[in-house]
Amino acid sequence: MDVFAENILDHFRHPKNKGRLAKATVEHEEANHACGDALTMYLQLENGRILDIKWEGTGCAISQAAISLLSEKLMGMHANTAAQLRKQDILDMLGIPVSTRRMRCALLCLHTLKNALHVAGGEETQSWLSTVEIGEE
Repeated sequence: MDVFAENILDHFRHPKNKGRLAKATVEHEEANHACGDALTMYLQLENGRILDIKWEGTGCAISQAAISLLSEKLMGMHANTAAQLRKQDILDMLGIPVSTRRMRCALLCLHTLKNALHVAGGEETQSWLSTVEIGEE
């Protein structure tokens, strides 16, 4: 577990793909009001693929590491594949146990991604429960 915890801290201290994306096809912001975490995701989509991703945000180590890890995974991925990502995919990327209390921190990136893809598709954004199965541990 120490290796995974170090990876989380490394992504928190040295986040990947953090910043604004000038040529974003879609920009979407979500927040976890329970703890103050906030993310803005910028996606450049072309022919159904995520060509580039950037993000800005503030929050705890788990929320910031999760979006950093997810941003690396999403590069070049087909948007339809990205839309199928689930809670367990994020938890597997993090590689550490996430308590019920911190689950929304970990899943904020997934919720933001799914709603960004809804916006890109001209659809309405969805609530937490519609986009991410939070559930109990």
